[in-house]
Amino acid sequence: MPDESIRTLILATAVLFAGISGFIIYFVVLYRNRQLKNKQEQAALQATFQQELLRTQIEMQDQTLDYISGEIHDNITQVLSFVKLSLAMPKNTGESEKQQKIKESRELISQVITDLRDLSKSLSYDHITSLGLSKTIEIEVERINKSGLIDIAFIPEGAPYSLGSQPELVLFRIFQEAVNNVLKHSGAKHFMVRLQYQPDLFNLTLEDDGSGFSDLQAGKNGSGLKNIINRAALIGGSATINSSPGKGCSIIVTLNPFKQQFYSGEPNHQNRFS
Repeated sequence: MPDESIRTLILATAVLFAGISGFIIYFVVLYRNRQLKNKQEQAALQATFQQELLRTQIEMQDQTLDYISGEIHDNITQVLSFVKLSLAMPKNTGESEKQQKIKESRELISQVITDLRDLSKSLSYDHITSLGLSKTIEIEVERINKSGLIDIAFIPEGAPYSLGSQPELVLFRIFQEAVNNVLKHSGAKHFMVRLQYQPDLFNLTLEDDGSGFSDLQAGKNGSGLKNIINRAALIGGSATINSSPGKGCSIIVTLNPFKQQFYSGEPNHQNRFS
């Protein structure tokens, strides 16, 4: 009997040891699989972010080229044509009048050179990095206000700090997307851009006084809104969009400047129109 008890104890110990070993092996394999899956997901998310960033750059380039084309046609070409006509003076023009026209022409050409220099800078994405998001949006607001298409109020709050070149590029494109939506669809007369720089939070608020839209209308024609939401998520932020017929539209993009600046988890969407 004692031998039988010992054999039973040994067998039970062996079974328990095998069970514990199997349990440990199972969790080691599970842990490694999860690690591999997380790495694959991170790689896929990083690839998605880079693709979206490239698409954002292409869209900005297209819009910039449209703007440059318009500026060359409507502004620079007209100024140079005026200079050409101004310098084609009749033979009986007095010396003082000649000098005055030459002076005016030189000033106009100097302005054209400055405008061309500014246009050449706008072709590069580096100007967002060098100027910062706040200054870049301010310049764009001034340009749009000069066009007379809509009246935009720019309200910066707090001391501006860098959010990183890629997040700022995406945020600038969100601003452009919102302006395009307003100009194409809302019929708004006024648009407000507010940048709020807080120590642990950044907010980009975009509001218009246009026709607004319902949840149903947003669902049918909301590709621009979805782009804004997805882009905010890709840089680790969230987008809140509120609108109703006749009451305009409000978009608030919130970003924690100290978190990783590209999408690395479940999307943090706050959206009534998805």
